[in-house]
Amino acid sequence: MSIAAKTNGPLSGQKKRLTMAALLCAALITAPALQAQADEATETAIETAVAATSAGAAATGAAKPAKECKPGIGCVTNLPLPRYVSLKGDQGNARRGPGLTHRVDWVFTRPGMPLRVTAEYENWRRVEDQDGAGGWVHYALLSGVRSALITTDMAEFRDAPRADARVTAQAEMGVVARILQCEPDWCRISAGGERGWVQKTALWGVDPGETIE
Repeated sequence: MSIAAKTNGPLSGQKKRLTMAALLCAALITAPALQAQADEATETAIETAVAATSAGAAATGAAKPAKECKPGIGCVTNLPLPRYVSLKGDQGNARRGPGLTHRVDWVFTRPGMPLRVTAEYENWRRVEDQDGAGGWVHYALLSGVRSALITTDMAEFRDAPRADARVTAQAEMGVVARILQCEPDWCRISAGGERGWVQKTALWGVDPGETIE
């Protein structure tokens, strides 16, 4: 996967290609074969954090009151559901349920990849990727930094959010880009050292009509 920078006009001229070898790996892989070795340090850190949180709650001796959830709003964060986040580290285990005792079904392995949060439970978020695959991930593995996945081949970067604006670069399908700004139909993104406006129809990780400043 790569970004091709345009050098001699909108649609022709020599292209400078920036290879993104790190993005050639699969978006996710089944975990049973990797569970014993993948992300052991992260899992240990999470387990310690969960234990500390539980100990703190026990020390106060107070149980949390039942919380009534509003439709379309997360009970834990009061943020909209569904919503988009990104993978914070190099990989993250997606479990069958919200807890370390649940089986790992998937391991996300693309840093910064966009994920959609569909549910919340304490320190866990149920997330899915573009294909709807995923599971419960500890919130420490997620970031609020917005990213997008290129979903069309050779998506065009333009220097303004208009279909007739000059094409400055192109990105292959599957490239993960950081979102800088979004208007209702266009997003300004950054990938492989290139920046430009891309139509939302070529992206996954942002809702139609959503604006980001």
